[in-house]
Amino acid sequence: MQNGNHNNPEQPIISVVIPAYNVSTYIGEALDSVFVQDFKSYEVIVVNDGSTDTTELEKILEPYGNRIRYIYQENRGISAARNAALRVARGELIALLDADDSWQTGKLTEQLAFMKEGNFDMVYGDALLIGDVPWPTRTTFMDRSPSNGPVTLENLLNLRVTVVVSTVIVRRDLLEQCGSFDEADRNLTEDFDLWLRLAHKGARIGYQRKILANYRYRSDSISANRMKLHEAALRVLQKTRLGLVLNDSEKEALDLTAQKLESILILERAKIMIIKGQVAEARAVMAKVRKTSNSWKVSVSLVLLHTFPGLLSWYLQKRNHS
Repeated sequence: MQNGNHNNPEQPIISVVIPAYNVSTYIGEALDSVFVQDFKSYEVIVVNDGSTDTTELEKILEPYGNRIRYIYQENRGISAARNAALRVARGELIALLDADDSWQTGKLTEQLAFMKEGNFDMVYGDALLIGDVPWPTRTTFMDRSPSNGPVTLENLLNLRVTVVVSTVIVRRDLLEQCGSFDEADRNLTEDFDLWLRLAHKGARIGYQRKILANYRYRSDSISANRMKLHEAALRVLQKTRLGLVLNDSEKEALDLTAQKLESILILERAKIMIIKGQVAEARAVMAKVRKTSNSWKVSVSLVLLHTFPGLLSWYLQKRNHS
């Protein structure tokens, strides 16, 4: 494989960044979805982040020849993989695509027009959930995590807007000014951290409620672990609290979201206690959550813990294994 782009432009408008770690099963679909785009001024950069399936991955990449730029590095995490691509990227815009996701036809043309019309620094859209989806067919990312209102730092912090990573197009110079992806904490929300820093810097971010990609929901992926995901988000919020100057409404939004995530984590730990038969401990934990949460689930669970603890334990075990 040679460095370059299938159109061999001296200066592509877009650099497509695809980090790859143990995704040989899916990456061909991701690449094909790029090469069928009607907008053609782009380069594709694939970064192999020390995959254990490197032999298979490189075999799959071989037919793409000089249409991709391929980088191998020891495993350092998705942030480091994306940053490695950014260091060699030539495009004035960066398009992010995870190797197990794919784009809809016409995605680039659609977004570039929207970006130009709105004079945005960064844009994103909706994505169809595919793969091990536990919800009804034709469920989209925004069905589960809506974006409502303008993309501001406050709205990112209170989760009124949620960015779909594999639909993002953003100015490369702005990423460089903001420090790109944070490699210090190899967590699951490195993108959330970057969006916060971009918004804090005043980036104009817009979105479309149009399906522009396919987002693969994988039950075997780390992102399927709710506890790890929420713990990572809390670390990002703590980093934001310490590292960025926030106004009062932004501080309030951050604190409320942190409180919600902490309550969710406590409930998840309580579920584990119930399954293990630690009923008294679970009662104490859930009673603590009830003081800061109006969730009917908490109230019902507390009643069941007092009256039918065995039934609740059976239900949670069954749900965990379904």
